[in-house]
Amino acid sequence: MTQKTSPASFLQDELPSDSRHSRQLARRQLIAEAVMAEGSMRIEDLTERFGISLMTAHRDVDELVARGLFRKTRGIVTAAATSLIESSDVYRANRQASEKKMIAAAAMQFIEPGQAIFLDDSTTVLQMASQLPAKVPLTAITNSLTLMNALKDMHDVTLLALGGQYYNWCNAFMGRMTINEINRLRADVAFISMSAIIDDVVFHQSPEIVDIKRAMFNSAAKRILLTDHTKFDRRALHSFAALSEFDVVIVDEKTPAAHLERMQNKNINVVVARSDKERT
Repeated sequence: MTQKTSPASFLQDELPSDSRHSRQLARRQLIAEAVMAEGSMRIEDLTERFGISLMTAHRDVDELVARGLFRKTRGIVTAAATSLIESSDVYRANRQASEKKMIAAAAMQFIEPGQAIFLDDSTTVLQMASQLPAKVPLTAITNSLTLMNALKDMHDVTLLALGGQYYNWCNAFMGRMTINEINRLRADVAFISMSAIIDDVVFHQSPEIVDIKRAMFNSAAKRILLTDHTKFDRRALHSFAALSEFDVVIVDEKTPAAHLERMQNKNINVVVARSDKERT
């Protein structure tokens, strides 16, 4: 099992067997970094930037698409999410990283030793992994392969790995088998993050992910949403739940005051995660 956190680590399992292969691997890593930085690029622009033929550019992009890193439509390679398609976990892991760490730190106050917790496959929830040793013993239940790798050797953490069909783009297991496993469990807390918030309802691009998170939501005594300020500006197709259905909604300090005031007026339990400097 490999843990994908950057374009470099995403491609590191390809060990160069010769100088040509080495150059190809290095070029694909640079292409991945360029597309992630821009969000999307025309494949023709890649030929100019890297001095390669159009055929080579398509071949490199197709390899990155096959690995779940990007998608390609009509001569454009895209990393950023749309209202219909979520971005890869590698891309998401490098966005709003500091905010996600603050939100994850704030989420730890809702964990007590001895509990069983659901952890979804989001990159925000992933930030909780390194902080879990402070709350052991725990039982952690997840469908995320990235989280499984992070937790498998953690002392006093019992890992329940949810199986099912593997999806490369999110590095997680989903489908009917996964849902059936979740439905047989009852956890103390579910930690969930979603792609967008519209009219105080959370949404996601993938109906398969909505189904998995709904199963976790229904099988937990307490439900906690982790969401950074950018989610209020995004759109996604499939609705999941109203903010009022969560026991706690954790946001970061960059969330506009208008959103905070509106949620508080609706009696939504909002926690604002702040940096260590701001807390002092």
